[in-house]
Amino acid sequence: MIRTRFAPSPNGPLHLGHAYAAIVAHDLARSRGGTFEVRIEDIDGERSRPEFIAGSLADLAWLGLSWDGEPVFQSHRLSSYAKAAERLKAMGLLYPCRCTRAEIAAAATEVGPDGPLYPGTCRHLPDNKHAIDPQGAAWRIDMAAAVALAGPLEWVDELAGPQRATPEIFGDVVLLRKDLPASYHLAATLDDAVDGITLVTRGMDLFAASHVHRLLQALLGLPVPTWHHHAVLLEPDGRKLAKRRGAPSLSDRRLAGEDGPALAAALRDGRLPAGISLSSGLHVKA
Repeated sequence: MIRTRFAPSPNGPLHLGHAYAAIVAHDLARSRGGTFEVRIEDIDGERSRPEFIAGSLADLAWLGLSWDGEPVFQSHRLSSYAKAAERLKAMGLLYPCRCTRAEIAAAATEVGPDGPLYPGTCRHLPDNKHAIDPQGAAWRIDMAAAVALAGPLEWVDELAGPQRATPEIFGDVVLLRKDLPASYHLAATLDDAVDGITLVTRGMDLFAASHVHRLLQALLGLPVPTWHHHAVLLEPDGRKLAKRRGAPSLSDRRLAGEDGPALAAALRDGRLPAGISLSSGLHVKA
């Protein structure tokens, strides 16, 4: 039986892009007799707000979506992130880094999925553990060493088919951030394993991240799910809908008396508001 999840961050209200992602995960679970979980990714203490959690759950119910069990919270799992990080450190795969974004951009010679590739500045320091005070530093994975240790890896996307894992395209990605208990890569991978997620649904914009997650699964001995990367909703200028750019919220539509189930049906059918489009990418209707 499959298990999917929708995992919003409570740092702002949900918008149509979130609704589409939740509907995909919900419908795939329901059509296959599986379960659908809601996970609140609330480890960003400075930006997470209780009112956004309540609003997100109200929005999902308004759309006509139901979830199984109580919502789970990343903030309750900080110790699991720390234990996984210590395990990777003990394997000699993590090192501290204090480089700023500006320094990385100035020194980078390659570009990866997230922007300028980290050039390995701190990894190249002699005896790194003593060269940099790890207190308040970010911790990066030595990607070359990790890939060599894990060996060849594969993963499967329901829509794109079998994939060869190429996490090296990210370079020495950050796994422990300076300002948060864990990066998205580490937290999401561990959470999906703990929650027994068998089908990871998310937008095509996160397709490349799955290469890193597959590597972490191998290094930490975690189960390997199947992925389903669906299309994403785009603004008129072709950029993904985003909270930070003021995408219209679901809560505003809900409080204005709009019909939630009708909106969900329109999204399922690809009938989008004027100016909003769906990116190239496949979506299998339940």
